Amino acid sequence: MLPFLTEDWGNPSSLYAFGQKARESLEESRKTVARLLGAKSPKEIYFTSCGTESDNQALVSCARAGARKGKKHLISTRFEHHAVLHTLKALQREGFEVTLLDVHEDGVVRAEDLERALRPDTCCVSVMFANNEVGTLQPVAEIGALCREKAIPFHCDAVQAVGHVPVDVEAMNIDLLSLSGHKFHAPKGVGVLYCRKNIPLYSFLEGGAQERGKRAGTENVAGAAALAAALEESCARMGENAEKVIAMRDRLIEGLGKIPHSRLNGSLTSRVPGTVNICFEGVEGETLLLYLDREGICASSGSACASGSLDPSHVLLSLGVPHELARGSLRLSVGEFNSMEEIDHILEVVPRAVRELRSLSPLWAELESGRKPHLC
Repeated sequence: MLPFLTEDWGNPSSLYAFGQKARESLEESRKTVARLLGAKSPKEIYFTSCGTESDNQALVSCARAGARKGKKHLISTRFEHHAVLHTLKALQREGFEVTLLDVHEDGVVRAEDLERALRPDTCCVSVMFANNEVGTLQPVAEIGALCREKAIPFHCDAVQAVGHVPVDVEAMNIDLLSLSGHKFHAPKGVGVLYCRKNIPLYSFLEGGAQERGKRAGTENVAGAAALAAALEESCARMGENAEKVIAMRDRLIEGLGKIPHSRLNGSLTSRVPGTVNICFEGVEGETLLLYLDREGICASSGSACASGSLDPSHVLLSLGVPHELARGSLRLSVGEFNSMEEIDHILEVVPRAVRELRSLSPLWAELESGRKPHLC
């Protein structure tokens, strides 16, 4: 990033030398991202500010294009990120119909459920690559093949997957894909929208002709350079990183699973390397997080984008986790820069925290006395 923050600071839309040097970097970044995603052309790569913006633009574009043909039905799932769900709600207010597929207990969508939901007026299918809270991987290639057969645009929120598992937009028949750089160690504030050639893309930012007229505003040259470099490194080290992270993740799952009346959320096998989501009965998630923070452990009870909400995670509820149990969820994200020593620290602190918090809980007393049945 440094050259574009210090010396080569020109505006990439300008004709002078400083600007053209910035333009060259921007286009090289675009080529790198296209190659790593398996795109046919760098012209299918658009730089945005984040995955949320990319999700919004993809869904709104599909909806507008569909409406022009009299197609106003979109399909997604109940456990998508709010960037997708809230955009779909906004489209519903404009007269579009939305079908949200149920999610099975293992946190994996079934292609046959999607096939039954397809209609002649379906203009878009949006299914995430990997869930942001429980980490479960979806049958993206199977869904993509089904959508391609029916000539329905397929959008995939791949924010949690890119850089961690193999993603190939051509092989998987993905028409639009969203990603965010900070998920693979690029800075926050830069993302990408991949849009296949011949898929109409509408701009909802007016003011300039940047990104081939599809996103007005001076491009974040340094951010794009960082995103391309970080993605290159993540893809090159994907195998060794996954091996290390999976070993730590599995140790966490095994150790936390020994805590009585706990439940792992999502499939044990079909998941990204670094995500663990587990519920502890009789414990309030927010209280547990404060306890862990005091011990130097950074964790969450759901999506960081829903921070501050007192409601149980919509993701866990969609998996059929009871309301009372979902309130006691803990999400831990493990990366290649973590160590087994840190995992052991977590496995020392969390059981102690759960015991102490349960000892103070009237609900736990009712469960242990048999006045209420245990849920797990």
